[in-house]
Amino acid sequence: MAGATTMGPAGSGLGSGQVEPRFEELAKLISAKMAEHHIPGVAFAVMKNGEVTTRGFGVTNADNPQPITADTIFPIASISKTVATTAIMNLVNQGRIDLKAPVRRYLPEFRVTDETVSKEVQMWHLLTHTPGWEGQLNTDDRGTESLSVFTSEMKDKPQLAAPGTVWSYNNAGFGIAGRVIEVVSGKNIHEALRELVFNPIGMSRAFSRTGDAMSYRFAAGHRQQDGQTIVPRPFDLPANVTAGGVATTVSELLKYAAFHLNGGNSVIPRALLEQMRTAQLKKNSTDDEMGIGWQLRRINGVMTAAHGGTLGGHCLHLQLVPERNLAFSILTNHGDGWRLIQAVERATLQAYEGLSLAPNQAIGHRGVSEDMTGHAKPLSRQPGLEAYLGTYRRPPVGSVEVQQHEGSLVVINGNNVANGTTLVFYGRDIAYATAGNAYVGTPYEFVRRPDGNVGWIRINGRIAQRSA
Repeated sequence: MAGATTMGPAGSGLGSGQVEPRFEELAKLISAKMAEHHIPGVAFAVMKNGEVTTRGFGVTNADNPQPITADTIFPIASISKTVATTAIMNLVNQGRIDLKAPVRRYLPEFRVTDETVSKEVQMWHLLTHTPGWEGQLNTDDRGTESLSVFTSEMKDKPQLAAPGTVWSYNNAGFGIAGRVIEVVSGKNIHEALRELVFNPIGMSRAFSRTGDAMSYRFAAGHRQQDGQTIVPRPFDLPANVTAGGVATTVSELLKYAAFHLNGGNSVIPRALLEQMRTAQLKKNSTDDEMGIGWQLRRINGVMTAAHGGTLGGHCLHLQLVPERNLAFSILTNHGDGWRLIQAVERATLQAYEGLSLAPNQAIGHRGVSEDMTGHAKPLSRQPGLEAYLGTYRRPPVGSVEVQQHEGSLVVINGNNVANGTTLVFYGRDIAYATAGNAYVGTPYEFVRRPDGNVGWIRINGRIAQRSA
């Protein structure tokens, strides 16, 4: 475990050099969870009242170990979505993008299968995960043409919901937003993010090209296979840069967090950064809300703005608590790192601010997995199951069947009930897995249509539409 670095006001490089006891307790928790979940390396940083403390734990690579430091590069996966939204807010400040304008104002040729949606879907929908189409779509690496080609391939994608009606985690929407950034700025996405975000904030070690990121000390991803911790190969940052293709250090992420907390600058002013953290809609069937780019959650009445990410054997998290002048980041290089992140996130909020989830609080997906069993308990009286039964489709990804089996609700991929996942409800239309193919605690939500009937199932943040 590397030593901690304590700094004064973010960016000053000054401070007492002493680490608070509560940070040390969190460090002990991180070490314990690393051992429990076979996680080779973690970078952790906390900023409270402008003072930043960072610490590296473990190693970058099980095959070629180097110590994790505050300057080790990690891919930040879906935290990149907040970077993309920050870039768009720069263009909003310049008067070049209107969040409520249709996407076609900037991409005249844009279309999906539904022509009405093609004409009316807005930038706002892309940035709030509500365009209504399937979001887990692959983006082929075509170099600087990747986002252009991806956007053109949306033409045959059907709707799962009308824009703005159902929240569903949507990488595809952020890919299209990235193409808008390119067209409006006149630069490829790599140059655009550098000019619109990294340079104004002073993030010198933030990258969106694999070759740049890998030229520094880099935390390789890991996963478990046959009882061994292995490095999946090859590794590339995603071609869908705005959905998940940025890489940086935990120190740079706290500089980024400080920019957002302290109100930005003349390039991206305070009002636009605060708008990003202002609730735009509720994530149907949960208590969580969606900002513009940021995932919002109230804990004991205090608003938090966070984003997680999972990519190629990495799990990552960044969180802001603006009214408490707190920010922290947890970066791991293992596919099971979300389990550590969940424990450390909750312990950090408790240690620094006395905040904790309420029993049975209906939380929503924020870009990284969460286990519901820690704070959610089954209803003593389960609801009638007939309202939820049926086939739910996610074209072009596939479909699931929701059936009743031995008195429980079971979600089935394929035709064999033995391959299903058993659910238990902990509130109205909200459930989690208790057995089966999904990990125990996987969140499931059922979303109702305006007529009151169930219209969608949402599994770990992604919807499927119920067949008529």
